[in-house]
Amino acid sequence: MLLALAGEALAHDVEPTQEACDAAVAEARTQAAALPAEDVARYFAERDIQQALVEAGNGEFDDCLEKAERAMLELRERPHRLKPGERLDILGAHEVPPR
Repeated sequence: MLLALAGEALAHDVEPTQEACDAAVAEARTQAAALPAEDVARYFAERDIQQALVEAGNGEFDDCLEKAERAMLELRERPHRLKPGERLDILGAHEVPPR
């Protein structure tokens, strides 16, 4: 057990890499793809995955890992749920919400 804790401490001292980010994003994508396309948890997780890729593109691999973990948390805990008959209205970038 002590060896596992020591290994975990060393892992926290290492700077995140592109490879670690890619692996985290790939895992999140795989789990998101397992849900139906209309699932609201998948929708929010895919937004976090997209943000993780943006962070990776900016060289912010620690933020990439954080966003990928947030996507995994969304998929695991599924805090966003719709009641029967409810739907998530997603507007395009050019659309204005109704008043």
